[in-house]
Amino acid sequence: DKTMSLRKDLSEMHEWITQAEEEYLERDFEYKTPDELQRAVEELKRAKEEAMQKEVKVKLITDSVNNFIAKAPPAAHEALEKELSDLITSYQRLCSRLNGKCKTLEEVWACWHELLSYLDAENKWLNEIELKLKATENIQGGAEEISESLDSLERLMRHPEENRNQIRELAQTLTDGGILDELINEKLEKFNTRWEELHQEAVRRQKSLEQSIQSAQETDKTLRLIQESLTVTDKQLTAYISDRVDAAQVPQEAQ
Repeated sequence: DKTMSLRKDLSEMHEWITQAEEEYLERDFEYKTPDELQRAVEELKRAKEEAMQKEVKVKLITDSVNNFIAKAPPAAHEALEKELSDLITSYQRLCSRLNGKCKTLEEVWACWHELLSYLDAENKWLNEIELKLKATENIQGGAEEISESLDSLERLMRHPEENRNQIRELAQTLTDGGILDELINEKLEKFNTRWEELHQEAVRRQKSLEQSIQSAQETDKTLRLIQESLTVTDKQLTAYISDRVDAAQVPQEAQ
């Protein structure tokens, strides 16, 4: 019987749609590791592609029902038309929901990688800060040399705050959705602790270098005054020697 055959096709397609909804859309998903998230993205892509491939089957069923209705008596129309309409609505809704969820998960995956990228960039900057702090730990030299080290450190500290804001926002977006929340919180705590420690140390080092510059400048000034005094004394002594003046005849300081 053609009606039974059509109803069987409609029923099988309805069952497939219900099963796909339960498997990919109705279950509660938890993504605690990047591997779990990646598998979910790939699984949903396959489900979306499989649903799109079913479009041919839905079209064949639609054509078969319409052809049958065109030839069958009116009494058989209403029930089949209703079943076909329900099938088409269910199928389109499934495709729409799969597309939406797939897009969302792909955006989440991209968001995770963007977060990793920002964390990597900021940690490289913190490595530079760490190396710079070690290089200026026991710096020797005059005011000019210390000043160059201070300028170098200050240039490094003029780092865009925007990067840290992006890390905070991306992490918030993911953890609000319960995605990789434990892993992200662990990474953020480690990063923020290191950032605060190195930032505070850099501020302390800047103040220390500024004091060292001031001290070196004062020392340079004192040395210059001593040098000037020695030069005057040297000229006086040279003049005394040239004039064959006896030490007892000159002021005490010259003796």
